[in-house]
Amino acid sequence: MKTSRLTLYIFLSLVVGVFVGWKFPDIGHKMQPLAHVFLNMIKMIIAPLLFSVVVTGIASHGNIGSLGKLGAKTLIYFAAATSFALVIGLSVGLISKPGAGFSTSISQSMIDTASTMAAQNAHNSTLEMFINIVPTSIVKSMANGDLLQIVVFSIFFALAICAVGEKAKPVLDCISSLSEIMFKFTQFVMNFAPIGVFGAISYTIAENGLGIMMNYAKIIGALYLALFIFLFVILNIACRIVGISVFSLLRAIREPAILAFTTSTSEAALPQAMTIMEKFGVPKNIVGFVMPTGYTFNLDGSTLYLALAMLFSVQIVGIELSTFQLFFIMGTLMLTSKGIAGVPRVALVVLAGTLSNFGYPLIGVAILLGVDQILDMGRTTVNLIGNCVATVVVAKWENEFNYTKMEEFNKQFIKDKKQKIPVLNNEFMNRINIEEHSEIGMSDTSREQKNF
Repeated sequence: MKTSRLTLYIFLSLVVGVFVGWKFPDIGHKMQPLAHVFLNMIKMIIAPLLFSVVVTGIASHGNIGSLGKLGAKTLIYFAAATSFALVIGLSVGLISKPGAGFSTSISQSMIDTASTMAAQNAHNSTLEMFINIVPTSIVKSMANGDLLQIVVFSIFFALAICAVGEKAKPVLDCISSLSEIMFKFTQFVMNFAPIGVFGAISYTIAENGLGIMMNYAKIIGALYLALFIFLFVILNIACRIVGISVFSLLRAIREPAILAFTTSTSEAALPQAMTIMEKFGVPKNIVGFVMPTGYTFNLDGSTLYLALAMLFSVQIVGIELSTFQLFFIMGTLMLTSKGIAGVPRVALVVLAGTLSNFGYPLIGVAILLGVDQILDMGRTTVNLIGNCVATVVVAKWENEFNYTKMEEFNKQFIKDKKQKIPVLNNEFMNRINIEEHSEIGMSDTSREQKNF
């Protein structure tokens, strides 16, 4: 009941936020601090939550040898999922041609911003990206919110606990207690989600306006169509293979999905999504390893977007790409799209850098700047859903997915939903009974006057 009520409040905040941003843009602009405060609250719990979940999951599991197999299976699934995302993004771009015949005015400042983005290096090299996985300071990693570095430190910490054995049990008990505390802490923070959603969506609509969606309808429609295909074809097939319904999964993660959509930030949804996936039947150690790692290596929505945006950018200037160029670009995007979560507009930075490396004009990046927030909402949501599906697939692959737990979770949802109607019916019947009892002993004249 409590969870379904929070979902209702979040949805109402979304609707009210759209209305306020549309009708009262001046007020909508002033609501941005509400979103920032909520996101800061989310960020302050991610590091301790992630550390405690990963350490507890691995150390309690006790089987160090299985960690290597878990990592290999996770990366294999990530590679397959992002490859399908690239193919769908390119296919939709080639068929719909969102950049063909596109015309809109862009300012010099937008072109300058695109040039600045092209000069940035999201990753200087694959080797440097690999080196940066290992933290120099866990305190610095936690302060910067570098999820992958926190995971690496947590894994080594858990392995050390396993190696020490019984003497490390008090430390493991302490971290296990920390994990329970952080899950409760997450519930407290989520009570502020409707306020954060209202602030984020009202500012977004006030900043961009609803009219912008008409000017960019083709690229917006193409992206959301591609995301829809990926979600209900690729992820649906993945769910069917492991024996679950994609709709039951979407129903389970509806709250973090709404958060990801409205705030355009993966971090906002991560703590609650991890909590839900554990209740859904995925073991804690798999949730703690797969989901944070997925935000570096399994950004399905962002990868799909980069493929589509690349085609959009070259179609605007009338460049036709050969089959060889398409495959070469796909390989490049497979590498450059890794580790881009959590940085504002970093997808555009990667796009600008890729266009620049291939010698293509940056006008497409400048155009996409005007609608990036709306596009980011969709791709961030698919990033989240894709990583939730990944936890289930890997758990099934490891023969550790708890179907009984999933069924209990789904039954509880149905039970909560059914309880709403009887509560309303009971209130209605009680009201009738009170009125009937109040009429006992009344004269016909008094009863007629009351009814009148």
